[in-house]
Amino acid sequence: MHKPLLVTDFLDRARTHYADTEAVVATTGERYTYAELAERADRFSAALQARGIEKGDRVAVLDPNTHYHLEAAYGSMQLGAVHMPLNYRLTPEDFSYMLEDADVDAIYADYEYAGKIESIRDEVPTETFITNDVDAVEGGEADEAGRSSSDESDSGWESFDAVLEEAGTEYDRPEMAEDDIITINYTSGTTGDPKGVCRTHRAETIHAYVTCVHQGIGDDDVYLWTLPMFHVNGWGHIYAITGMGAKHVCTRGVDAGGIFEAIQTEDVSYMCGAPTVLNMLIDYYGENDPETTGANDVRIATAGSAPPEATIRTVEDEFGWYLKHVYGATETGPLITTSDARRHFDDDSRDRFAVKKRQGLSFLGTEVRVVDEDGNDVPRDNSTVGEIVVSGNQVMEKYWNKPEETEAAFSDRIEGYYHMGDLAVVDENGMISIQDRKKDIIISGGENISSIELEDTLFEHEAVSDVAVIPAPSEEWGETPKAFVVPANGDPDEPGVTVDELVEFTRDNLASYKAVKRVEFVEQLPTTATGKVQKYELREQEWEDEDQMVGQG
Repeated sequence: MHKPLLVTDFLDRARTHYADTEAVVATTGERYTYAELAERADRFSAALQARGIEKGDRVAVLDPNTHYHLEAAYGSMQLGAVHMPLNYRLTPEDFSYMLEDADVDAIYADYEYAGKIESIRDEVPTETFITNDVDAVEGGEADEAGRSSSDESDSGWESFDAVLEEAGTEYDRPEMAEDDIITINYTSGTTGDPKGVCRTHRAETIHAYVTCVHQGIGDDDVYLWTLPMFHVNGWGHIYAITGMGAKHVCTRGVDAGGIFEAIQTEDVSYMCGAPTVLNMLIDYYGENDPETTGANDVRIATAGSAPPEATIRTVEDEFGWYLKHVYGATETGPLITTSDARRHFDDDSRDRFAVKKRQGLSFLGTEVRVVDEDGNDVPRDNSTVGEIVVSGNQVMEKYWNKPEETEAAFSDRIEGYYHMGDLAVVDENGMISIQDRKKDIIISGGENISSIELEDTLFEHEAVSDVAVIPAPSEEWGETPKAFVVPANGDPDEPGVTVDELVEFTRDNLASYKAVKRVEFVEQLPTTATGKVQKYELREQEWEDEDQMVGQG
């Protein structure tokens, strides 16, 4: 038989089987069962419907990782409305573009960020504005829980809790199809305008299914929200954790001390964190020596660039956590691969670090290939570089209102596959390992040099806190590796290490042709709002006097 795959099934399952089980630990101090979470979502659905929101309308959510975000997301999707989470680190100008581009019909904004929306209200098509603290939008005083007692501000902002109380729980849930668009996630836009990634019920559901499998999510898990819910729907965890009946521990941002405290007080068993979060936790651990586990064992998923082996060693050997390295993109769900391939490493062997650095094997139901410029698979020799392409049920439907960009994303080297833009090699087990972005590979004197390998080596030096390596122009070699280094002591003027020492360090640990040739000490690296290093800014800085952005190496 055929049953449509709908994202509403996740909360429906939880309310059926885990009604009296604690679902959410809120940042405001409340604790909600799944019955209570579901009722609040129902009330938000009723409130939106009363304000004219229908199936297909876009509802934006601007919120850190609070229970309001979960309620607004499910409340919208139960109407068949399109959930559109916004990155709260962006500027009002960014929000103006996205809200107008998607023709958003309603917005819920957390009190801390609603001011950014208020400043652009006249520029966007939205008519319904809801916040969890009306007074804060106008500069008033909130209560101890961060909420105001007013129902509505003079400027038309409505109180989330007051709206829920007034609405009741009755609403008409429309008939939905699994191929309907149900979320739009805007890319971080490292170049050009952000693009709205459109995902269907089916794509979100299957992604959540395979995430549950590969991340080992069960109903006894306690999930700490260190990963932004806005980031591809929290890598699908707003669905996976809910559907499995596990517990959400909400946060208002990443704080190392708060993470270790929550692990202790809430017995956290699972969380996600970018390599920068891992570094933050390691620094805090070194200075404060906190307890690293509560009653439960802890596992953590990290994604993006491979964390240095030193980072993985600390997390696993000193924290006692189990680390999984996953990989993907906004357009792919995001997750498409995992390094958690235990038949390829021994838990007690140091060889596991080399495996866990790799982006790994494809998720169930996902075809991940590495192809050359002609669309042919590269050999499994761990040295031939190609571009990663992917085909899977969790891949996006399209970019919102951008047919040409959609076509290009699926048709560059090979038709019908989404092109990741990452260059990788494949080992004998079929595990992929990213070597660089397409535009970031360093070709020096005809030799390919991986900036990631150089960064990983420099991370091993005790005087290096953060680093990005790019190709810099060279008259002799065409391109040569240059490292932008954030010193561990935070002082680029007196970094505690010399350029020559770092150059020699890379020469001692790598083939001589791979050694970094130039080093610049900086206070910080440029990053996107989601924490990705914007290497293109560094490249533009280095190549501004050149005719083109590549060297003739």
